Amino acid sequence: MNSEQIEKWLPHRYPFLLVDRVMELKPGESILALKNVTYNEPFFTGHFPGLKLMPGVLIVEALAQAGGILLYHSLPEPEKVVMVLSKIEEVKFRKPVVPGDQLKLSVQMLRQKAGFFYFSAQATVEGEVAVEGRLTAGLMRKNNPDEGR
Repeated sequence: MNSEQIEKWLPHRYPFLLVDRVMELKPGESILALKNVTYNEPFFTGHFPGLKLMPGVLIVEALAQAGGILLYHSLPEPEKVVMVLSKIEEVKFRKPVVPGDQLKLSVQMLRQKAGFFYFSAQATVEGEVAVEGRLTAGLMRKNNPDEGR
């Protein structure tokens, strides 16, 4: 799945669309996606200007967006809902992410309970874990099912 196809599934747009490509997708199970971190990302101008580090919260957001693609592909009528991140747990930031890095975003769906979806998520750079944690998401109904897709 390339960036144009991703835009059909996620409501996010530049500069907040943080998934560049989907490499593998198993609906209801897992997703492997990529985020290429480039020197000209808008957040680098204000986040540690002398030391270019990708903000950890944006890495978590990239993982959540990958989880959103996984979730939408696991639902019978994804065009009628929008995924909303509701909980972030046990997140660990293990390695700095800098320009030139390619983040591999790996998200597994753990379970669904009472309208919430639970995920395990990990972002790696060259095989080393940069960020890992658990995410929980809920669904909100859209007023106009055609919006954002």
